[in-house]
Amino acid sequence: MYAFDIERPATVADAVAALSNEDAQALGGGQTLIPTLKARLASPEKLISLSGISEMQGMSSEGGALRIGGGTIHATVATEAAAIYPALAALASHIGDPAVRNRGTIGGSIANNDPAACYPAAALASGATIVTNSREIAADDYFQGMFTTALDEGEIVTAVSFPIPEKAHYEKFVQPASRFALVGVYVAKFADVVRVAVTGASNEGVHRWTAAEEALSANFSADALADLTVSADDLINDLHGSAEYRAHLVKVMTGRAVSKAK
Repeated sequence: MYAFDIERPATVADAVAALSNEDAQALGGGQTLIPTLKARLASPEKLISLSGISEMQGMSSEGGALRIGGGTIHATVATEAAAIYPALAALASHIGDPAVRNRGTIGGSIANNDPAACYPAAALASGATIVTNSREIAADDYFQGMFTTALDEGEIVTAVSFPIPEKAHYEKFVQPASRFALVGVYVAKFADVVRVAVTGASNEGVHRWTAAEEALSANFSADALADLTVSADDLINDLHGSAEYRAHLVKVMTGRAVSKAK
């Protein structure tokens, strides 16, 4: 680690002002950034902590959607969202370990867009809206590739609004060392459409499996996937699993998610 300053603004406006300094970087729960600093892969002179901003905490339900503040930790989502959006709460309850769940935030995960993170799959499959200090961005437009989002420099994820589906489930094949998804699939069934988002598999990061969406919209059953195949092209190929293995897992995890959706 190296020496740096830390600032703890009390409001979103103060945080945005502090981030106007080109040598400053936002700090959410620190579950990605702190290891990055330790490895000297980043070296900002100042960290702007978002953990003390009350307007970025907690959640509310209105108009068929669950709005979660960007500074809300995973453990809170796991408990307080259970009665409103059970599938999302279950996803949060299996992120990392207790230490990670009690520090990491939903806004930090969405902003980082790790290619194997869980929340991006939930946001994309749910058709969520990413709320920032300056605008609202549809999930389909927000996620733009591995570690890449539509966020501008200094823009902060202040909340995420999740439309609540009729049925949903997230199925994750865990990479045991990191607890990230080797492959994770989130399926969300709405009245007129089914959305399927895949994380952990692609070099392009989280993405929708449109062929499965079409099949499941016509017949919401694991049997609807029987004739589908997943191309291994551009899937991650590493020591944890080949591209072909990940392609196989995408179909398997999708079938399991559909069977368990409620």
